[in-house]
Amino acid sequence: MMGLSKTFFSRQFLWEILRIITVGIASLLFYFDVISLPILLAAMAFGLYSLIKIAVLDLVKERKVGTELFITVAVIISVVGQEYLAGAVVLMIILIAEYIASASGERARQSIKDLIGSVPNTAILKKDGKEQSVKIEDLKVGDIVLVRAGEKIPVDGIVTKGSGSVNQAPITGESVPQEKEAGSDVFAGTIIELGALDIQMTKAGTDTVFSRIITLVEEAESQQAPIEKLTDKVAAYLIPVVFIFVGAVYFFTRDVKLVIALLIFTSPAELGLATPLVTIAAIARAAREGILVKGGRFLEELAKVTTIIFDKTGTLTVGSPTVNQISVIDDNYTEEEVLRLAAVADRRSSHPLAKAILDYAKEKKVEFGEPSQFDVIKGRGVSAIFENKKLLLGNKAFMSENDIPITETVSNETDTAIFLAVDTSLAGILYISDAIRPGAKEMIAALRKSGVTNIVMLTGDNEVTAKHVSGQIGISDYRVNLLPEDKIRIVKEMQSQGAKIAMVGDGINDAPALVQANIGIAMGAMGTEAAMEAADIVLMQDKLEKIERARAISKRAFRTIKENIIVGVGVVHVIGITLVLLGILGPIEAAAIHLLPDTLVFINSIKLLKIKI
Repeated sequence: MMGLSKTFFSRQFLWEILRIITVGIASLLFYFDVISLPILLAAMAFGLYSLIKIAVLDLVKERKVGTELFITVAVIISVVGQEYLAGAVVLMIILIAEYIASASGERARQSIKDLIGSVPNTAILKKDGKEQSVKIEDLKVGDIVLVRAGEKIPVDGIVTKGSGSVNQAPITGESVPQEKEAGSDVFAGTIIELGALDIQMTKAGTDTVFSRIITLVEEAESQQAPIEKLTDKVAAYLIPVVFIFVGAVYFFTRDVKLVIALLIFTSPAELGLATPLVTIAAIARAAREGILVKGGRFLEELAKVTTIIFDKTGTLTVGSPTVNQISVIDDNYTEEEVLRLAAVADRRSSHPLAKAILDYAKEKKVEFGEPSQFDVIKGRGVSAIFENKKLLLGNKAFMSENDIPITETVSNETDTAIFLAVDTSLAGILYISDAIRPGAKEMIAALRKSGVTNIVMLTGDNEVTAKHVSGQIGISDYRVNLLPEDKIRIVKEMQSQGAKIAMVGDGINDAPALVQANIGIAMGAMGTEAAMEAADIVLMQDKLEKIERARAISKRAFRTIKENIIVGVGVVHVIGITLVLLGILGPIEAAAIHLLPDTLVFINSIKLLKIKI
């Protein structure tokens, strides 16, 4: 409530508040014959000035006729028709409605800044054995800064010393603090809850992940949703129709009060307010949960998506191969010895499968030495000499080319089989696969429940592996043995058949397909500039449930827009116009009721920040 009152009574709205008070007091004093008509007219002119200014600027610069022009015309008609008090009271109430609309929009925007937070202006620099406070802009890449418990990290960097728990919620939306130690990446805007860290700066200022998030969210406000553009067009077409209607009513009735009341209820004010507030609130809500939406149009597109395409590796799977099983073929070796020799052979290799073997050996605390000779055979494997033994580690084709007999049947066709030969005989087989991400099956089920009718998996893997992964997570449609260009082709083919597609990938290898799709969603993009650039929606964590959360927020936002237009605008205005034509409502009552849709639209939109979705 404190934040709300600060927004609504901030200095930027001082003139708006002053105009409301001036017109209100003048109306009251005129009613009791305390002031003369010229003073009332002067007060009305002061109150009307801002509306006239906006009306003229909209008309000249944007060729747009808004509610300000309607109210200006209504007030001028009241003066010409000598309905001075009615015109003054109407003006005061309309100024209140305009003030609520302006303050509501500012409140929604402020919520984005409040949710994301801020970065400190200074940092403690460690240099030449001393600590000194310096401005952030004076830091250089490579500088070491000290951050203690309770303080915000001012730069992106790598921990060089110390350990601590870091709250990364401002960037990722995670509720659980992450443990950081030497070698860990940390990000500006996050908070150290326990411990202290020495951080070597890698990025500062506008280059940090935090700054890019703020820029993306602020730019998102200006990206109109299709429904917002539609409401602008509808309002533009309605305006001439409304003036003709009101002119016809006056021609037949010669009733100035009736015309003023009709102008109030036929104003397109809430039609223009119905969508932007929802968009800003939904973007802020998503940002709080570590989901960056680059504009209102992407929110609407995601709500309408019926087909979602997933890249397998790094999206549905972890993207880091792991050793699942070791099969000993030669009884002269144990499982540990097969792993040790495989690690020796792969020690100097940079291949991802080699990393999986080395990591597994370290995990099992298996010690392994250096090979005396090492060679990489592209597309096949590696050869090495260790303790006067020749080691061959690679695929089945590599074994065949070196006349290593393989009589055993591979026991696990869904994993990648890596064969280890010692001298001239096969010693063992290591089975490596990419683990499925936790929650993948549940996420797929939730997406189907939300209305996604077609879910497709794309992979460069073979049929057996693809079938195994898709079967475990509940996807029946998958395409195999694909190159990056094949993924774009498939997206285009499906789009040509009328499908509205969301493509989910890691944002780097899948960038072309992300751009081609109607909506590109990049997963786990914290610190990845390519992902932020390529995708329309960026998930800051490698958590599949965020995809379903993004769609849930988008669907709720789209539903809220419809509620605003139908209830906040349609129902109230239709009833109001009917009651005016029946002679039940006059100008003052119409202006008072006009506050209702503004308030309804504001409350309905801003609730997106708080309610459970």
